[in-house]
Amino acid sequence: MLNNIKIIYEDENVLVVDKPAGLIVFPEGNIREKTLINYLIEKYPKLGDIGSPPRYGVVHRLDKDTSGILLVAKTTESLIFLQKQFINREVEKKYICLVEGNIKADSGEIKTLIGRSPSDFRKQVAIPENQRSLPAGRQAITEYRVVRRYSESPTSPRLRGVASSEFTLLEVKIKTGRKHQIRCHLSYIHHPIAGDKLYSFKNSPVPEGLTRQFLHAGYLKIKLPSGKIKEFKSELPEELNNILKNLSLR
Repeated sequence: MLNNIKIIYEDENVLVVDKPAGLIVFPEGNIREKTLINYLIEKYPKLGDIGSPPRYGVVHRLDKDTSGILLVAKTTESLIFLQKQFINREVEKKYICLVEGNIKADSGEIKTLIGRSPSDFRKQVAIPENQRSLPAGRQAITEYRVVRRYSESPTSPRLRGVASSEFTLLEVKIKTGRKHQIRCHLSYIHHPIAGDKLYSFKNSPVPEGLTRQFLHAGYLKIKLPSGKIKEFKSELPEELNNILKNLSLR
């Protein structure tokens, strides 16, 4: 697995990792499998002295089945410097995702509170800001822009008799960094991410061959401890590109 972890950028202060899907970033709770930070510490033993376990130098998180750009600090000072920018909303992050259904508006904003679901501890739940019935809810803001619209004609029983399935490819920017924010928000507007087993609905259509949630962290812009403002990009993984090739443009 260590050989499959691509380093996009490295200097004396930071690693920029292109995380593959299927890999947990750091262990939490009852997780026993090897995680990204475990693999990185094998290659960079000094990371074990940064921050606090289990995160060590991990600046922010990506879900297990989300691929893309992840920052890891190589010094405690760098960790504090970088995390402060996330806290102050000074980092620009863009994601690419494929969602169920046809989003008719070319762009939009989702603004709610987000907190842990009282009925399912694995999930987050979004509620309107004027309904402050979620005591632990925190403000979350997600912006999206339509990149392309697709359709798929039913070719197997998995589409359960639907005449055709529609999907929308989005570029998403998050103004806040709540847990599962993009997945929760898109499900909240009834367009869950394709392949998302936690936030999709019963009988949600899934494109042929998709075995993970279609969510990729493709762009990040941040000021590094060196003082330079850097932009990092990660291309859509081949398995996700192949899914799009098998769909029809609308």
